[in-house]
Amino acid sequence: MVKVVVTGIGLVSALGASLEDSWQNLLAGKSGIQLQQPFPELEPVPLGLIGKQPSGLKTLNQVIVASALKDAGLVLPLLDCAVVIGSSRSHQSDWELLAKKMYGKDPNSTEEVGLEDWLDILPHMNAIASARKIGASGIVAAPMAACATGIWAIAQAAFLIQTRQCQRVIAGAVEAPITPLTICGFQQMGALAKTGAYPFDVHREGLVLGEGGAVLVLESAELAKQRQAKVYGEILGFGLTADAYHTNQPEPNGKSAIAAIQQCLKRSNLIPNDIDYIHAHGTATQLNDRIESKVIQQVFPQKVAVSSTKGATGHTLGASGALGVAFSLQALQQQLLPPCVGLQTPEFDLNFMMSAQQSTIQQILCFSFGFGGQNAVIALGSINS
Repeated sequence: MVKVVVTGIGLVSALGASLEDSWQNLLAGKSGIQLQQPFPELEPVPLGLIGKQPSGLKTLNQVIVASALKDAGLVLPLLDCAVVIGSSRSHQSDWELLAKKMYGKDPNSTEEVGLEDWLDILPHMNAIASARKIGASGIVAAPMAACATGIWAIAQAAFLIQTRQCQRVIAGAVEAPITPLTICGFQQMGALAKTGAYPFDVHREGLVLGEGGAVLVLESAELAKQRQAKVYGEILGFGLTADAYHTNQPEPNGKSAIAAIQQCLKRSNLIPNDIDYIHAHGTATQLNDRIESKVIQQVFPQKVAVSSTKGATGHTLGASGALGVAFSLQALQQQLLPPCVGLQTPEFDLNFMMSAQQSTIQQILCFSFGFGGQNAVIALGSINS
C-alpha cells in the first residue's frame, strides 16, 4: 500500500488567522467564542467568528488553500493535483442573501435581482473554484457529509493516493455557516448553547456555531521524499459508516460509531491500546457527548488521552473534522496534547486533557459524528512510529 503523508496545512479559525496562531491560543486554553449579534433581527448568541462580521466562503477558502500550498512549498500551477474540498453549508449565506433580495423587497420596486452568478454558488463550486485557482486538471470532488465532511474529504484524498490514482491531493473542508437560517435552525432544535461551549462538562448547554476551515496537502511518501518536503505525519487509515437511525440523534448504543472505529483500526493495522490520543467530536450537546463517551469507554483503555477543541473554535460543522486533523498533526509534531477548552467539571470517567500536556504521541484517532448518523474516523501516525 502506498504511504500517504501530510506536507502542508492551511488553517483559519476563530482562534487565529493561521495554524500557528490558532494552535498557540489553543495550548494557552483560550477560546475564540464570544457573545455576538451579527444579525439585528436575531438575539445575541455565542459564536466563533473570525472577524467582526460573518466570513464569506470564497475569500475564506482562497486564504486557506493559499496558506496550505505555501506551507507545503508548492508553486502553481499544479496540473496533476487532485482537489477534494468539502463543506456542509457551502454557499448557503449567498443563497439566503439572494432569497432576501428576491422576496424581502418592496413589491413595487423595479430593482433587478442578481441571478447572473447563481452557477458560482452551487454547492460543489467551491472545490471547482479551488481547482481553477491552482490550475489543477485532475480529479475534483466536493463531499457533503454533515459534520463528518472534513474527515470524509481527507479520507477520500488518502484513498486516491493509496490506490495510485494520483500522487498529490489538496483536501479538507471550509465552512462559513453563520447565517440567520443556520442559527434559527439549531435554535429550533434546542441544540444551541446560551453562554459558551463546554464539551463533556456536567454543565454543558449545547453547541456553539463557529466558522473556519483547514486544508491539507496530501502526497505519497515517495513524492514527498523526492522533493525533500517537510512531513507533519502519516494518514494510516480511516473508517466511514452510517447509523441509518435518525435525522439528528445518534444511535443510542453507538454501534455504527464503534464500527467506524474498528474499521479504521483494522485498515491502519492498529489495536485500541496503540492509540495515544483521541481528538473527540465533543460538540457539548447532551446526547453526542454522552454517547461518544460511552463509545470511548467501551473500545479504549482508560488511559487514552481525550479532548475536543470545539470549546475553543466553536463547532465549524463540516470543517470541524479537518480542523481536528490539523490540530492533531500539530500534536504529533510537537508531542503536545491540546486541552479540552471549556471543560471544568467532567461528567464522564475519561482521561480528559484539562490543560496542554507534554506526552509521547505516536498514533492519534480523530472522530467526527455528524447529523444523520454519518460517522468518520481517521488514524494519524508519527513518521517515526
